[in-house]
Amino acid sequence: MRGDKTLILGLILAGGLGRRMEGAQKPFARIGGSSLIEAVISRARDQCDALAINLHQATPEAAKAFAPFGLPLLADALPGHSGPLAGVLAGLDYAAVHGLSHVLSLPCDGPFLPRDLAARLAEAASEKRDGLACAASGGRAHPVVALWPTRLRDDLRHALTAEGLRKVGQFQQRYDVAKVEWVFRARDPFFNINTPDDLLQARNLLAVGGDEDETLA
Repeated sequence: MRGDKTLILGLILAGGLGRRMEGAQKPFARIGGSSLIEAVISRARDQCDALAINLHQATPEAAKAFAPFGLPLLADALPGHSGPLAGVLAGLDYAAVHGLSHVLSLPCDGPFLPRDLAARLAEAASEKRDGLACAASGGRAHPVVALWPTRLRDDLRHALTAEGLRKVGQFQQRYDVAKVEWVFRARDPFFNINTPDDLLQARNLLAVGGDEDETLA
């Protein structure tokens, strides 16, 4: 259960290069009658107090493409392609300015994300010294799917700028991070799409399982 002071910015990370998608723009790939990013927005909206989309660069072209979603666009906090941590930092800065206590980072290519994601991560994070939690399934952690307290933003900025750190998991390992396991039958709620074959598999999973969550815990 979320505490009264837990105000969450849902940050959809859409700044990846998508090199393996054969030229397709991953956020706009279609599944089940909607785009991937629409599927993520739908699942995140009721869990978070605010939503934003992270892009590598908030260019005029990007602003036009993402305008239909009506969400703030946050450019990476650092120039160059510094990976998802630069997007997380942009989200933490935005959250701090707008009075939000946490950022829930979400990949734009995860159409089956759990509808209880924020609540379970917030509960687990509240029991840890550093207030940080990430999701796990099938015995594997998913560091990009995580709840970040805004108080970590200065540490993250230093790691990115002074240390050149790029891997999300390596940064999280510095802290007392809670790993929250989701148990599932057939469809991993954190299945993500990196290739055209992944997209086809996701469409098949949706056709078999519908839009209902299958997680057991």
